[in-house]
This record gives sequence, C-alpha cells and structure tokens, in this order.
Amino acid sequence: MSTLEIRDLHVSVETKEGAKPILRGVDLTISAGQTHAIMGPNGSGKSTLAYSLAGHPKYQITGGTVLLDGEDVLAMTVDERARAGMFLAMQYPVEVPGVTVSNFLRTAKTALDGQAPALRHWVKDVKTAMEQLRMDPAFADRNVNEGFSGGEKKRHEILQMELLAPKIAILDETDSGLDVDALRIVSEGINRVRESGDVGVMLITHYTRILRYVQPDFVHVFVDGRIAEEGGPELAEQLEAEGYDRFLAKA
Repeated sequence: MSTLEIRDLHVSVETKEGAKPILRGVDLTISAGQTHAIMGPNGSGKSTLAYSLAGHPKYQITGGTVLLDGEDVLAMTVDERARAGMFLAMQYPVEVPGVTVSNFLRTAKTALDGQAPALRHWVKDVKTAMEQLRMDPAFADRNVNEGFSGGEKKRHEILQMELLAPKIAILDETDSGLDVDALRIVSEGINRVRESGDVGVMLITHYTRILRYVQPDFVHVFVDGRIAEEGGPELAEQLEAEGYDRFLAKA
C-alpha cells in the first residue's frame, strides 16, 4: 500500500519584495485507498501544496520532507515524481499544440511502464475510458486541450488519471468551471479510480458540491498556509453551512 508522507513542509515564492512564505508547516499523510479533501479560502495555500508536490520550479521548498513509499520526493525531478507514481490534475490544464491526445497518452504510459503498452489492449482501454467519460472518440485525434472547453479539459485530466493509474492523485480544483452534468461525469471517473483501492486521492476544492459525489475519508481546512482543522465528511458539511469566517478570524 503506497503512502505519501508530508512533514513540516514550508514553501515560499519569490516576489519583488523577496521570498514570501506560502506554506508554513504542513503535515499530511495520504495512503492508497484514502480520499483527503483539502478545503479553504482563496490564497490559503491549497494549490501551492499541489504544485510544490509536483515539482513546479516557481515554488521554493524551504523546509520539511515529502516521502512517497519512503523515497525522497523533493530530491526527484518532475518526471521522476511522475514515474514514481504521482499525478497532478491541473486547475487550468495547458494546451499542447502538435501533440494528439492518443499520442500523448501512449507516450506517457510508455514512460511510466518502461515499455509501450500492447496496441490492441491499449486502444480498447482508451476507447472504454473515453466512453465512460462521455468523450467523443474524435478527441483522440485532436491536439491536447487545444480548443477544448473547460469541461472537456477536466474530463481529459480524469482520462489521464484512469489510464496512467498513479499511486497518488492530486486533483487541483477539478470541479471548477463544471456544469452539473460534467461534474457528475468527472466525479464518476474519480470514483472508478478510487474503487481500485490502489490510489490515494488529494482532492483540492473550495466548495462541497463535488464532495456530494466523491465522499472524502478526511477533510483538512487550510488557512494561511497551515492546516487549521481536520475531520471527516461532517466537517465539509459544517463548512458549507458556516463558511470560513471562524478560521479567518483566528488567522
């Protein structure tokens, strides 16, 4: 069973005024089969956590450790983190002109496994996953995210997650910009991955609406770069009713 262990993580970004601390000592453990919802107001550090774990060069790790199955994640390059089993679904997926979805997915799978997947089985797997996500098969021949709607980009992120089968999936506001139907379809995809029991999920969100479809095991409230409170699904319901005011008053 894979486990991601984050201990006393401190992260800063460079500004005109110098280094600005964003994360101020985060402790979090995510194991395969668990879903952790990361909630909090804007600017609390949720996305910083996601991109720092993925290895974005904008974010400077100034303290703490991150281990995946005992291996030092912070010593790995971005591609090494991906091959180790970490996956990031971005809040704003980027376009990749000149690279088709089918080529992108097969190249990524080959890089992860060290060998190309058998073509017959791979084509079937891709077709099945796209059907489940209500994606037009023609998207396989389109350039990655080019001309995609917001909902189509998010479905493509979930398509990647289903096919690449990571150990730890970090979903950064996957629900943002989705209508009701797209939210349900994307949530179904997340739940299919969860049902395997082999993936730990970090689900970053502002709102509880996705948590009506994807039931978290743990909820963590981020305020000012720290985890201010932790609990179960009932904490998300409390936040829906009360908002973040009581946490902001203490910050």
